[in-house]
Amino acid sequence: MKSVFRKGDIKRHSFNVTEKDVAHFEKQAVHDVCATFTLAREIEWATRLFVLDMLEAGEEGIGTHLNIQHVAPALIGEEVNIIAEFNDIVDKEIICSYTAKVGDRIVSKGTTGQKILPKEKLNHIFNNLSK
Repeated sequence: MKSVFRKGDIKRHSFNVTEKDVAHFEKQAVHDVCATFTLAREIEWATRLFVLDMLEAGEEGIGTHLNIQHVAPALIGEEVNIIAEFNDIVDKEIICSYTAKVGDRIVSKGTTGQKILPKEKLNHIFNNLSK
């Protein structure tokens, strides 16, 4: 793992909310707003951008936690901008905070963790789960 970031470094990621991004349970849309699981996917990607720049050959990142505090909805057709901020590395775990916004409106904020491990170790863990 290459430690190339300092506290406060920023990565950005944006996405447009579409009809497929709303929560569907039992094939019924709950609300015509961005679902928590869509936010989770996009937030993980935004903070993974730090991981991608830090990986060395034979390493991979894996999520350790994701905290989403909802503040306001993002509607279908709106662009959500995620600002990910590098906070720290603790035992090869990259800790980030983020804010997701539509314009100036905060949609969500929270933290993520992603640990960098050797691919061999991850494969060993995954392969032993099915036994």
